[in-house]
Amino acid sequence: MRIRAAMATALASAGILLAGWQSGAHIADTGTTTTTSLSSSATSGGSTGNTGNTGNTGNTGSSKTTSTAATYDGTAVQTRFGTVQVRVTIQGGKITEVTALHLTDAERKSAQISSRAAPVLRSEVLQAQSADVQTVGGATVTSDAYLTSLQAALDAAHF
Repeated sequence: MRIRAAMATALASAGILLAGWQSGAHIADTGTTTTTSLSSSATSGGSTGNTGNTGNTGNTGSSKTTSTAATYDGTAVQTRFGTVQVRVTIQGGKITEVTALHLTDAERKSAQISSRAAPVLRSEVLQAQSADVQTVGGATVTSDAYLTSLQAALDAAHF
């Protein structure tokens, strides 16, 4: 049974990465990015709800400029404990912020686990400047979904 679950998870992750890659290719073809000014950069919200990022403006072109930060939403990843989706902000070729748009909340325990794991994952991603970080112990499902959504956002950003 574990092998079947692991295979299903791997296939789902591959599908999500493919969808993120295709979505990133579409963005590259149209030249569309979402940006926010430095003064309105996203902040990490709390535990399980949606967090806002105000100040988004339309198409400005490059995410490599120093005066603006481009934001990219990762794919919403479905887990048995709920949905996980993150937003990444890139400025000057660096990941400057990772915001959890939605975290697992199917049960009270899932919400507690997510609220504990999200800040740790955010910190590790900002330090590593990639989605290649360790999962949080006791929050493997949430961590895997968080990092899968993040990788989709980074792929869309061609980061």
